[in-house]
Amino acid sequence: MADFDLVVLGGGSGGYAASLRAAQLGLTVALIEKDKLGGTCLHRGCIPTKALLHAGEIADSARHAGDFGVKAEFHSMDMLAVNAFKDGVITKLHKGLQGLVKSRNITYVEGQGKLVAKNTVEVNGQKYVGKNVILATGSYPKTLPGLEIDGKVIVTSEEAMSFTHVPKSVIVLGGGVIGCEFASVWKSFGADVTIIEALPHLVALEDESSSKQLERAFRKRGINFELGTKFASAKERERC
Repeated sequence: MADFDLVVLGGGSGGYAASLRAAQLGLTVALIEKDKLGGTCLHRGCIPTKALLHAGEIADSARHAGDFGVKAEFHSMDMLAVNAFKDGVITKLHKGLQGLVKSRNITYVEGQGKLVAKNTVEVNGQKYVGKNVILATGSYPKTLPGLEIDGKVIVTSEEAMSFTHVPKSVIVLGGGVIGCEFASVWKSFGADVTIIEALPHLVALEDESSSKQLERAFRKRGINFELGTKFASAKERERC
């Protein structure tokens, strides 16, 4: 059994930020993570999607290079190279984060933790007791009743992050931040994109003026969207 001022369960963006700040304030900290330090944001969320968006921005710039007097042509997307770029960004930031946590003398524990008492987390048979405990267990993709994720045709954001090809057409179910990011990426990569959103606006949690600006921008880019449309069922389209 090991005692700490703070035990943090979850090494994602919330967990490692809390750990670093606590260590900066002079507390002893144990940080527990079952996967990779950085969590969803670094490995399967914010960072990789921004890398894909940057690749899409370059593709769009190549398409319109002539508007700026630059002689360049867009031919196609090399998804293996795009994924290599994305993975390189992740690896660099992951290594930097590992070094930062180590430099602050934070006890980093690899393994699946379980809260077994109000101040105790157990990992691999070892108990870590904290005067304070932070649960930063993160997020995971979810589905809807009647929507079966097969990982090939019907996918979550995690599978979509590593596509080795550009799909001819894509339906994005959900016009929140993540859905709109992927819609933008795939449109830039050359896919025909349609967003289905049950609420009356895209990114409906933002203020309405921002939503309307995004909708105008998507219309201009040829990204289709159906608002106020609830999910009923899904099936793979028959191929000719």
